[in-house]
Amino acid sequence: MALSKQQMITLLLTMAWMMIMLPAKTEALIPYNNRPLWDMMIPSEDPFKIFEQNPFNLAKNLETINLARADWKETSMHHVISLDVPGMKREDIKIEVEENRVLKLPANSDLENITAHLEDGVLKIKVPKMAQEKKQSKVIDIMEHGTSGCRPS
Repeated sequence: MALSKQQMITLLLTMAWMMIMLPAKTEALIPYNNRPLWDMMIPSEDPFKIFEQNPFNLAKNLETINLARADWKETSMHHVISLDVPGMKREDIKIEVEENRVLKLPANSDLENITAHLEDGVLKIKVPKMAQEKKQSKVIDIMEHGTSGCRPS
């Protein structure tokens, strides 16, 4: 299947727009999809079906879905995710951690000690950071080549 020059330009502009709009894996505040970008963007049978697809891979029949407004802040001890969920009660919300499937959490996240608090329509999720190992530095001697062999400089 050959694409015309106009089709190729349209496709490249669309790809550039999607790459700008897609979040980084570690900061995803929308459902995360780890399919290769090329597979998501170009259906082999019709490259223009991309305009009918949601770039975030949400189901097409869910017209009323709204992504919650979210903020992600990082402190020295925690990652803090704040989600606006007006009108929702504690019983209406379920938070699960399953292989970092929905919100891609940073590698240093302590999944065993995550806490959540709901107040005035704002859900705050605190994800503690694991302690990082201190890396030891080592000074390497630079040898100088002399007539009688190598010696430290």
